[in-house]
Amino acid sequence: MKTRTRTGTRGLALACALTLSVAGCAAGTRPVDPAPVDSAQRPLPAGTEIDPRLDAGGTTDESCDPTASLAPDSSIPSGSTMAEIQERGHLVAGVDQNTFLFGFSDPETGRLNGFDIDMVREIARALFGDPEAVRFRAISSAQRIEALRNGEVDVVVRTFSVTCERLGDINFSSVYYVAGQRVLVGSDSTVRELSDLGGKRVCAAKDSTSLRNIAAAEPRPVPVAVNDWSDCLVLLQQGQVAAVSTDDTILAGLRAQDRTGTKIVGDRFTDEYYGIGIPKDNEDMVRFVNSVLADVRGGAWQDSYDRWLREDLGPASPPEPEYR
Repeated sequence: MKTRTRTGTRGLALACALTLSVAGCAAGTRPVDPAPVDSAQRPLPAGTEIDPRLDAGGTTDESCDPTASLAPDSSIPSGSTMAEIQERGHLVAGVDQNTFLFGFSDPETGRLNGFDIDMVREIARALFGDPEAVRFRAISSAQRIEALRNGEVDVVVRTFSVTCERLGDINFSSVYYVAGQRVLVGSDSTVRELSDLGGKRVCAAKDSTSLRNIAAAEPRPVPVAVNDWSDCLVLLQQGQVAAVSTDDTILAGLRAQDRTGTKIVGDRFTDEYYGIGIPKDNEDMVRFVNSVLADVRGGAWQDSYDRWLREDLGPASPPEPEYR
């Protein structure tokens, strides 16, 4: 009985002491106001540049007919570029792995797929009788020309627009696809075309003709340059750019990844002629690739287009080649 009384007394005393301590602290100090917190700016993807300085050139050079390539030749003579590739045992192709529908990595299998990837496999089939005899090298838009000039790849098949400026550095196959630049915006945007975006941020990949077209538009938008087109979609979804503008083929792939949150607006305001990039000195390879594309236009082109692009871009047929 006495033990309980002492314990109860001690507990009551301790409780009172704690109460007085808390009350004393409350009475003797003022609460500190929390530091003001503004809404945090989301980080930009690595390598993003806002309004970068752009070199002159691109689509403004009209000193040639960019659509005219060398006449096809399917022969593989000894000592030719093609014979050297056969001796190596595989084709080396620079491609994209981040542009849905054209060149992308399947998240379930890790296998590269898309319209451009199908074109690469047809070249490998013609060289080796095996469409899988190819080593893919993922490169950015900005790396395409240097990869060819340095001999790192045999071909670049990466939504690569043929221009007179680029023909000064490398060679191109005949045109295997014709695209056109349009605009991708959020589904609730009131933007109807590029001219509605003056003073607003518009995203495109580095070293693309699309980026130059954005910078040349009136009223002028603010170009935002990124390494990969998937970065543009992220920036649009986060509200860090007002739009993405590039070839409708690439926009179709971005929209396919977010059909409810994005839409493509406006008409085409350019013609983009896709060719396969080949090192400048390898004219025999240009002719060989053109012979492959001549065969591809007979059926494989349509099969690939219907598989990857028809749903988003409607019916289409391969462009007729032009040779010089």
